[in-house]
Amino acid sequence: MKKLYAVLGDPIGHSMSPVMLNDLFSFYQMDAHYLPFQVKAEDLGSAVKGLKALGAGGFNITIPHKSKIIPFLDGVDELAASIGAVNTVVNEGGSLIGYNTDGPGFLKGINTIVPRVSEQRILLIGAGGAARAIYFTIAKEKPIVLDIANRTLETAAKLIEDCPYDSLSRALTLNEATENIREYDLIIQTTMIGMSPKMAEQPLNLGNLRKQSIVCDIIYNPLETQFLHAAALNGARIQNGVDMFVHQGALAFEKWTGIFPDVQRMRNNVLVQLGGNPC
Repeated sequence: MKKLYAVLGDPIGHSMSPVMLNDLFSFYQMDAHYLPFQVKAEDLGSAVKGLKALGAGGFNITIPHKSKIIPFLDGVDELAASIGAVNTVVNEGGSLIGYNTDGPGFLKGINTIVPRVSEQRILLIGAGGAARAIYFTIAKEKPIVLDIANRTLETAAKLIEDCPYDSLSRALTLNEATENIREYDLIIQTTMIGMSPKMAEQPLNLGNLRKQSIVCDIIYNPLETQFLHAAALNGARIQNGVDMFVHQGALAFEKWTGIFPDVQRMRNNVLVQLGGNPC
């Protein structure tokens, strides 16, 4: 009987995880299958109990359940607990333990072009759930500067305050970040601006961007947001959200199976689904 793995969310039809992870199970000749389940908030506890009863090896959690899942788990690791969100659950001898691979997945992705974030002056745009995971993970690496720009200044300040790791950080308005954009080596865009229906919008103006800068956007559909397009026009090196998505999935796969998978294979698979060009 195939080992069951899953992803829970609402909606869930857009998820590319089943194609990506089922390909890995096949590639590594594992008798396992990964299924998507659309689960309403009021049914989340029952769904978790059902997966546990079925002996599922693990599952992913996506929007809007990443925080709501925690009370239904047997334990949560330190990073996920500090972030307050779980995206990966592992069945460890009958106990469901929650992890967050979003931040570490982003870090692994950006390490492909920035080997040491500890040597960077970093601006994070946004202060939502994804920003929280990325901020906590990068803060642990102790970069030179790790500032947060957000539409609501108080939310950015609260994120800095909540972080368990010391970091030289300021909460900035979007206007302040725009004025000081030349100070940063690495700029990370974590908001939904740039996705449909806001594809023509940008969170801030990059006209004063340094050509040596690296600009990331965690959005991967479209593959190049208007923000990344503007960054490239200004001479920056750019990275979209495919690398974060692939690496967070790779880390989940490793936690379930003990194997860190072929990330390039995963990346090519995702690009094919998005209509891009594998490389």
